[in-house]
Amino acid sequence: MPIWKRNLFVCWFGIFVTGVGLSQIAPVLPLFIKHLGVDNKALIVQFSGIAFGITYIISAIFSPIWGYAADKFGRKPMLLRASLGMAVVIGCMGFASNVYVLIGLRLLQGVITGYSTACTTLIATQTDKEHAGYALGTLSTAGIAGSLLGPTIGGFIAENFGLQNVFFITGAMLLIAFITTALFVKESFTREDKKTLSIKELWHLVPEKSLTITLFVTFFVLTVALYSVEPIMTVYVTQLSSNTRHVALFAGMIFSASGLANIIAAPRLGKLSDKIGAQKVILAALVVAGLIFIPQAFVKNPWQLMGLRFLLGLAAAGLIPSVNILVKKITPTSLTGRVFGLTMSAGYLGIFGGSVLGGQVAAHLGIRYVFFITSALLLINAVWVYFKMYKKLSLKEVNA
Repeated sequence: MPIWKRNLFVCWFGIFVTGVGLSQIAPVLPLFIKHLGVDNKALIVQFSGIAFGITYIISAIFSPIWGYAADKFGRKPMLLRASLGMAVVIGCMGFASNVYVLIGLRLLQGVITGYSTACTTLIATQTDKEHAGYALGTLSTAGIAGSLLGPTIGGFIAENFGLQNVFFITGAMLLIAFITTALFVKESFTREDKKTLSIKELWHLVPEKSLTITLFVTFFVLTVALYSVEPIMTVYVTQLSSNTRHVALFAGMIFSASGLANIIAAPRLGKLSDKIGAQKVILAALVVAGLIFIPQAFVKNPWQLMGLRFLLGLAAAGLIPSVNILVKKITPTSLTGRVFGLTMSAGYLGIFGGSVLGGQVAAHLGIRYVFFITSALLLINAVWVYFKMYKKLSLKEVNA
């Protein structure tokens, strides 16, 4: 097996488990906080929001830092640091004695994350050009699938094995990711001893500033769109379903539909990006995803919603690999880790922003407006991409 394929397989597993580890706490959190002795419903909701959101906010801050460390010390050391650190921290959550210890551990989890950034940089820099689209497309499925399937996996483990075992089992999976990374990931890395650059100096070295900003914003809007329905999905399924006994199961299956579609489509759309240009795939995916959100506001039962979420996953699968392909294409190799770190920060902020947006819009305007506003965000982003990215890169291809 070629080294790049072996690296891709190990990184896919690690990012998937990391995605599960970050998101599996969502359905378990209120129950676990109550288990820790908090009985007031208002306090449970408040602590749940803090514990869920703090990981993504801190991850957004530290992701560029670990991206810089990956450029300076190598990507494999960052993979080992993140996987072992998260295995220990998430495992310790099962032993939390009170809610404050839990929140502290969630904060620490955000600090030591960075596995996805290091993996993306490793695959982007160690994979030959003709396989880059396929490799980055395949890799992108891991994070999305892990994040979307995480709540279902966490709920299943909690229901069948107990709340604490959610953390112990996830920690054990991350320990396996650490061991497989140590044994099987191979990296050819030459350290460049250069002075540490400030953010201003780093930004000065980025050759395509306008295009880079467009890619950051597109990645942010995509994650906002994918997670805007997370806080309201269970409530929406309750409204759509006549059988309230299986609401949690339906909600989990609907989340999983997007993740499954992403796994199926992302490698193929990554290859398509290599052939016709990533900017074309990004534009088409934004328009299609934006349009698919509209009928979700008018569904009559959970099965219709599940079908539309599957179609959304197919469309969204074209975005993340295409963004990563363009980031690699326009960024000097010496800066790749730091720029991918900033891209991941945009994604983490999008997850947090999407959850907040969905909850606030649903509370003040109604659940259906979550879909309308998310659709508008994607379509506005598509217009911006057309003028700032599509026309510019297409003209370069014609003149090349």
